[in-house]
Amino acid sequence: MAEIQETKSGAGRWLQLVLGVITMMAISSPQYVWTFFTKPLLETTGVTLATLQITATILIVLQTWLSPLQGILIERFGARNLVMLGCALTGLSWVLAAHATDVTMLYLTYGLLGGIGTGIVYVGVIGHMVRWFPDRRGFAAGMAAAGYGFGAMLTTFPITNMLKASGLPATLIYFGLILGAVGVIAAFFLREPPKGYSAVAAPSVHVTSVDYNPLTMLKTPIFWLLFIMMTMMSTGGLMVILNFATFSREFGITDDVMVFGLAALPFASTLDRITNGATRPFFGWLSDRIGRENTMAIAFAGEALAIFLMLNLRHDPLAYVLLSGVVFFGWGEIFSLFPSTLTDTFGTQHATTNYGFLYMAQGVGSVLGGPLAASLHEHTGSWVPVFGLIITMDVLTALLALFVLKPWRRTWLTGSRPAALATA
Repeated sequence: MAEIQETKSGAGRWLQLVLGVITMMAISSPQYVWTFFTKPLLETTGVTLATLQITATILIVLQTWLSPLQGILIERFGARNLVMLGCALTGLSWVLAAHATDVTMLYLTYGLLGGIGTGIVYVGVIGHMVRWFPDRRGFAAGMAAAGYGFGAMLTTFPITNMLKASGLPATLIYFGLILGAVGVIAAFFLREPPKGYSAVAAPSVHVTSVDYNPLTMLKTPIFWLLFIMMTMMSTGGLMVILNFATFSREFGITDDVMVFGLAALPFASTLDRITNGATRPFFGWLSDRIGRENTMAIAFAGEALAIFLMLNLRHDPLAYVLLSGVVFFGWGEIFSLFPSTLTDTFGTQHATTNYGFLYMAQGVGSVLGGPLAASLHEHTGSWVPVFGLIITMDVLTALLALFVLKPWRRTWLTGSRPAALATA
């Protein structure tokens, strides 16, 4: 069956993957280049960093906490229509934010509208991919998520250069229009898998033969364990992403510091986008072969070590920049490992909506990783406690993957579950 479907639909599904990656690239910049907007926005709004960072928190909270509702709409009206709408809203959020003169207007445009738009696209594309690639679920989810990580790589230097040359409003309008249009055009060609489409999962990956609806899934300890784990990993990653330029300057990595003849901060940001994108298909591919939990343990423990080294070598610009790339390589894979693990566990029929509920963990992480991290720094006068918290959460999540999630899922998939859930 898998070979027949691969012959009939193989080329089509790879085109769908390419289109999904493009749409994800188009909506990635609002989160990943936000750190470069904070300096001019602090001057424009006159608020504190913690207050300004609420903008990014609103963006990510709405991107994630509305995703169950968005998943339901996508399953009803189709990925193409909703993803097109999401891309249009994302571009519009930047165009309107260009006219913001106070933080409230920034919250409503960049935060509210941008969060709704990016959330529709993100959950829609991930759900689309795990249904098109049941046999390569980790890799496909990783490639789609890589688009979100890689997208800002293409815009980091152009945006920072235009900020210097033309200012913030012109930059937001110009890139808002371009990125919105690219996303809408790519999304127009998205298509649903043909009826009865199926393929055989990799033999090393344990997959359920039952499709569980969201209400049933929410009753299971496995879901809540995954939610807690993803929350901790999201918190650590977002602490770095949302405050990277701020703590880097405090460590002495200023705009005048050069690495390999390039300004250190935009160079580090570009390198981070590369590794943050590359890690998603890589660890997704690896998890298709050695199992989801084993891959989680390797990646999360590796990130803890990279954070520790980056903190201790923060006064060496070259080491700092290179290690920042390693940090993102150990974090970004959560966006391939968690959706593929969830779909393996609870089935494909409700994959988009089910992942919408799990993706809410990213919103919780944004609250902890954005303004609260900035507040912790303001109260302690140091970023060291923030980094210590990240390392602790990384290690704990790696241990949970091996010693709790792995045996729980093994028991679940072998049929040893409550009778009320077995027929869901």
